[in-house]
Amino acid sequence: MRIGILTGGGDVPGLNACIKGVVYRLAGQGHEVVGIRRGWGGLTYTNPDDPKTIETNLLPLTKNTVRTVDRTGGTFLHSSRTNPGKVKGPQVPDFLADQYKGEGPHDLTPHVLRVLKSQGIDVLLPIGGDDTLSYGLRVHNEGFPVIAIPKTMDNDVHGTDYALGFSTAVSRGVEFIHNLRTPTGSHERIAVVEFFGRYSGDTSLISAYLAGADRAIISEVPFDVDKLSQLLMEDKAANPSHYAIMTISEGARFADGDMVLSGEADAYGHRKLGGIGLLTADLIKKRTGQDTVYQQVGYLMRAGAPDSLDLMVASNYAVMAADLAVAGESGHMVALRDGKYTHVPISVTGEGLKRVDVDELYDLEAYRPKVRHVIGRPMFL
Repeated sequence: MRIGILTGGGDVPGLNACIKGVVYRLAGQGHEVVGIRRGWGGLTYTNPDDPKTIETNLLPLTKNTVRTVDRTGGTFLHSSRTNPGKVKGPQVPDFLADQYKGEGPHDLTPHVLRVLKSQGIDVLLPIGGDDTLSYGLRVHNEGFPVIAIPKTMDNDVHGTDYALGFSTAVSRGVEFIHNLRTPTGSHERIAVVEFFGRYSGDTSLISAYLAGADRAIISEVPFDVDKLSQLLMEDKAANPSHYAIMTISEGARFADGDMVLSGEADAYGHRKLGGIGLLTADLIKKRTGQDTVYQQVGYLMRAGAPDSLDLMVASNYAVMAADLAVAGESGHMVALRDGKYTHVPISVTGEGLKRVDVDELYDLEAYRPKVRHVIGRPMFL
């Protein structure tokens, strides 16, 4: 068999390990693995009649190719947020310009399917979050075999308790919170640490829970900045070192406002997020008269090598996906459910939203984690 693999959307630690795991599992059985560069973009910009574009976008993977890639984070295949189902006119490849005219967006799915078939790819393994896998579902629905692998540092892929990258992101978050205690405490300030998380506040919540941050604002719950300011002042007064520290999701909203957005929407309809933490820090200073420290963690959460848990899950997801592909299965997503490795229909990714269980894990009045029950919950709650 000839199996294709790609990584789409934001990078996370563990992607390279997952790619390596797939190659090692399949190469030993005599199968071929082809790495598709830049996510769905690699298929979009490949011209089956032009060997140069094939060489640019499709990379044969062997054990020697991937031997050391698991030692670093990111994805050596590179990534993109390309959505072949919605390509604007200026982004249509030149060799398809005669077929797709005007501003668009254009649906280049027939071209993507033609590329996959022309290159002899039998099964496709996309590694991604909701957006990347939503197009994977589209390809599956068009009749092409797909086995999906979930990744996102927000851990918000519906249908699985765990997605690649989350453990490392939380580990980074805990480390950064503790590191910020020294400058914040030295100057007796209030620190506001902003985490990635558009619709899910998991990284803000779990990092705050594990690091013992005073307050945590999450995407799911609009907040009152006056009330938050008062709570932080109480935290500061109660702290012998006379400082307070809080986390906030980039997708958080004021009680009377919307997400802080900028720029144009990407191919999946998302505008750039970020800045709610800075606005909150400024408003806290105005309300309290206290100096603040603002730190946007951002890309540092997805930087560097994966921790041991993400290496473990990446390797095991790779084995499952490879085995399903060889078995002739299609339309599945590998997953962790109730602490066990399994697989679910890829269609579940579009059947709901995976968000923080506010009733079980959050104190709406105190703006902080509150784990009401542990027994029976997933490892990461």
